[in-house]
Amino acid sequence: MDIDAEGNLLQSPTDYKYPTLERQQSYYNPLQTFNLDKGALKHYQQQYSDVYFIRLAKLKPAVEAIADGEWKDFEIAGEIVRRVDRVLDVRQGELCWVAGTVYMDMPLKPNILDDISKDHWISAPPPREKYLSLTGEDQIFLEDESGRVRLIGTPLQLSMLVTGCIVAAMGTENANGEFDVIDIKVPDLPRQPQRWERDEGSEVLATGIGRKRKSEAGGKRTEGGKIAIVSGLRYSGDQGDTMTLDLLMEYLLGEVCGPPEQTEIRKISRLIIAGNSIAAATPLAAREDEKKVSKKYGYDSSAYNPAPTTHFDNFLATLLPSIPITLIPGESDPANVSLPQQPIHPAMLPRSRNYAAMPDSKEPGWFDSVTNPWEGDIDGWRMMGTGGQPIDDVFKYVEGEDRLEMMEYLLRWRCGAPTAPDTLWCYPFQDKDPFIIEECPHVFFVGNQPKYGTMVIEGPAGQTVRLICVPRFKETGEVVLLDTDTLEPAIIKFDVYEGGT
Repeated sequence: MDIDAEGNLLQSPTDYKYPTLERQQSYYNPLQTFNLDKGALKHYQQQYSDVYFIRLAKLKPAVEAIADGEWKDFEIAGEIVRRVDRVLDVRQGELCWVAGTVYMDMPLKPNILDDISKDHWISAPPPREKYLSLTGEDQIFLEDESGRVRLIGTPLQLSMLVTGCIVAAMGTENANGEFDVIDIKVPDLPRQPQRWERDEGSEVLATGIGRKRKSEAGGKRTEGGKIAIVSGLRYSGDQGDTMTLDLLMEYLLGEVCGPPEQTEIRKISRLIIAGNSIAAATPLAAREDEKKVSKKYGYDSSAYNPAPTTHFDNFLATLLPSIPITLIPGESDPANVSLPQQPIHPAMLPRSRNYAAMPDSKEPGWFDSVTNPWEGDIDGWRMMGTGGQPIDDVFKYVEGEDRLEMMEYLLRWRCGAPTAPDTLWCYPFQDKDPFIIEECPHVFFVGNQPKYGTMVIEGPAGQTVRLICVPRFKETGEVVLLDTDTLEPAIIKFDVYEGGT
């Protein structure tokens, strides 16, 4: 503080005009791809087999078109490969190719039928890190509505395959009835919409006049903003684990830095929370002198710990006056377990829900609690994200550890959750499979991953997709900042100095 000539600390008010910083706005247009029907329209009587039939019927033409283009007139030892329509039409010794659904027969996979058949009521075994068998008992099958055939061959070791993905395989059937694979094709990336395509199309339908882009409307395009993506906050209710969360909150509000940094922070136009905002359920410890009371419907309200949800609600309510938030549920959040997880109910967040849209509103609110998986348009870019469960489940099928490669294969399979409903719980869809990727996103992010990673992949028609592994904030203290002009991500790390000797 300045001291005048007489040593007086008191100063007259300054005439300096401090600049007013405003949060940069973004164009936000979410899709409702994964919203389920409500009430009596949602039921579980139907069979899960419909999901596989729909998936095969939808993706089979795409993979067949690619296979036909690659393998047409393909010849080995004077024999030209031919296409067969069904798995059971494969003939021994004939060079052919066929499309179908991959099924991984793995003894270490969880099997509900085996659990029911065992008459031993014991506690559930701990979840396995991998389903791979060390003794080589795993088998790969290709199946369709007619039947299945076992696949063998070197290409299977070079390609990533999991239950539920649709592929085309070329080869011959041997004397043992096994299909010896020579090559494999996948549906690959679907059509990718142009930037602003959906926003401009919606405006044309509504008014008959397309909305001009910012570059056209203003003559000079305004500077692009940034999107903050974080996952794995894991509020537990303990006061001692909120220091880094408080630092994150104050950073997003611009309270922990000076004017130069605040100028950059104001460019963060939206916060996306990608799952596991609440830690796994931790009931309150019972006191010794507490009397045993009867539980209504098997639930003891006195043992429920509301602190994690309350702290998370306060975190959101503090940020929402300054920045819009998209909240994706995760495995440990208070939402349904099966995919697609529906939005966290507003009653769980009484302070934050004041910023949400009205129940019957067609426009998203400042606080948008969405599904998992989720997709939508932000600043014209098509974005798709999950809380991490599909990648975590695919990880158990394969030998590698590269999460980015798994994300790439999900897009090239055109299926956001291929292992559902085999080893990943999902709703028994009957008329559609929303996990089929109809349009290729520009950005695909997955939350709650062990570490940060990013790469760009390209498709056969010039598609480019930015892949982002979002790390668990609770363990790493890292937040991803995505530039909406270049789609280049950056990492901001928060940590608390513990002191040292």
